[in-house]
Amino acid sequence: MAGAITGTVREHDRTEVQAIGAAAINQAGKALILASAYLRDDGIFVAFVSETVDVIIEDKPKTAIKLVVEPREP
Repeated sequence: MAGAITGTVREHDRTEVQAIGAAAINQAGKALILASAYLRDDGIFVAFVSETVDVIIEDKPKTAIKLVVEPREP
């Protein structure tokens, strides 16, 4: 996941990651930390902004965490 985040930020200058549930949010957080280190090695510094989003899964409403990753000045 960290590699996918890194590649997407390099190619598109931003990405979004959505996660539902404690385990998924934990894994997403770890991946974001690793991705920021990979990008930092290339001189790209990123910031993360979180927000909640409502999604429908199997006809049931759920609340997901969306993490927006964008470059910032060092």
